[in-house]
Amino acid sequence: MMSSGKQQSRDYLFDNYKVLLIALVVMGHFIELSYRNNDFLYTVKWLIVSFHMPAFIFISGYFSKRDLPLKTLIQKLLIPYLVYELLYYALYTFIIEKPTELYLLYPKFSLWYIQALFFWRLLTPVIRRIPGYMILSVIAGLLVGCSDMPDNLLSIPRTLVFFPFFLAGTRFDRSLLTRFRTRKNQWLSGIFIVSFILFLILEPEHKTLSPKIFYGRYNYDYLGQTALDGILCRLFCYAIGFAMTFAIALLISEKRLRCSFAGSRTMAIYLFHGLTYSLLKGSSNILSGIHTVTGSILLLGFCILLTAIFSFSPFTRFTNMVSGLTLPGKRKQVPKTDDFPLPKRRFLPGNLLPQNI
Repeated sequence: MMSSGKQQSRDYLFDNYKVLLIALVVMGHFIELSYRNNDFLYTVKWLIVSFHMPAFIFISGYFSKRDLPLKTLIQKLLIPYLVYELLYYALYTFIIEKPTELYLLYPKFSLWYIQALFFWRLLTPVIRRIPGYMILSVIAGLLVGCSDMPDNLLSIPRTLVFFPFFLAGTRFDRSLLTRFRTRKNQWLSGIFIVSFILFLILEPEHKTLSPKIFYGRYNYDYLGQTALDGILCRLFCYAIGFAMTFAIALLISEKRLRCSFAGSRTMAIYLFHGLTYSLLKGSSNILSGIHTVTGSILLLGFCILLTAIFSFSPFTRFTNMVSGLTLPGKRKQVPKTDDFPLPKRRFLPGNLLPQNI
């Protein structure tokens, strides 16, 4: 389809960034049972969890600048959440025979993100009216670690901890990234990323902590920290999350790559890799038996393969169908999306096509 005589286009930087991030999501889950078995996977685990969710949430916020009515949020997020909870319940109950209940207030596996995204989209228009809301959101993320509330109830801890990244995304100006994408800044970003990786490899003290400090789910007591230590540690996590998110954004290609199409299909990858992981985890010990570097590399390659497979049309058609389910009443046309950030109609400089993410 053409508009004003020009081919409609996408911002491929964010598509390419999301391809990288969804692949890291898959890797992060599939190495969970083996990352303590060797130093290579241990470093990979720390690197992934330090920024992959902050970056994904930041991008989700960027494409959530437009406020949506409650009915649309229910259709695009709450109904899919309920459908996918039923899928996980069926998998746990009838296939791997894992004891469980249909705890809709306690999301299974990675479905917390859809639940949290619903609350972020619902609350952001109200929160942004509060003076100093960014600082307040960081304070809330720090203080929730002092609470002893159930760590998975309505995904409240993670919703609060990661809220600053979402809010920052809603305020982010794409032109800022364009101005900073100079050769000098890209070199500095590369040096920073390499330095952080070397820190993870060589620095011994952080290895006394758990990578779960980046999960946002657990309170400081669970992590073996005092309130003060936990707050300082979480501030460090915030700093690393924001720094890595921006540093990698400066290095990601803006060109259309062969894998770029998968950036608009992350919901299918997100859903089906979780079901696959749960199936393998519940029916065999294969994911906990990775000990060698060779085996670790093969596992990461398998994760990349799964990422590619679940981006294919049969899987995306299913998630499109679920996101197209409507509440009873007058039917309204809603743009389809393959991705867990909601559709965002936004004209970018030089583009004639609103970005559907």
